[in-house]
Amino acid sequence: MITIKHIDTPLGKMRAGAFEDALCLLEFDEKNRIKMQEERLHKLYSCDLVESEHTLIDELSLQLEAYFSGERKVFDLPLDIRGGTFRQRIWELLLTIPYGQTISYLELSEMYGDKKAIRAVGTANGANRIAIVVPCHRVIGKNGSLVGYGGELWRKKKLLDLESQYVGRGLQLEMNF
Repeated sequence: MITIKHIDTPLGKMRAGAFEDALCLLEFDEKNRIKMQEERLHKLYSCDLVESEHTLIDELSLQLEAYFSGERKVFDLPLDIRGGTFRQRIWELLLTIPYGQTISYLELSEMYGDKKAIRAVGTANGANRIAIVVPCHRVIGKNGSLVGYGGELWRKKKLLDLESQYVGRGLQLEMNF
């Protein structure tokens, strides 16, 4: 079973999910986006989603609060980022983008090792199920424009503005997955 719980953030309600002892979902509570992600979860995990309490989601809530107040730059939660091999690799690369920095979709493609895979990289980035924690919001257009964010572009801008405000402050923590 995947445990689901709503979390309030400064950017709106989010839905978090934990499978066993790892985070598998953090998505802004937008009807179409949640429906798509829940369908993906059913397909990947072959189990039910149940609204309930989970200690990992409680810890996520605390870490999000610290993130939004500028006290946390990196999340240290166990993640379950299962998906196809290509998507998993792109999500792992997203985890390497430093707090307060951005890269372009082309640069992400080059990090992957194939600059011609830019469209596939964009699709994988958009399929990320763990918003903010797996920082897909740090990927922008090659001309610096804000493009492609499932949680809506105004949230992407707010997240990038927040991070740029706190660059150079706080602790760096290791990511576990």
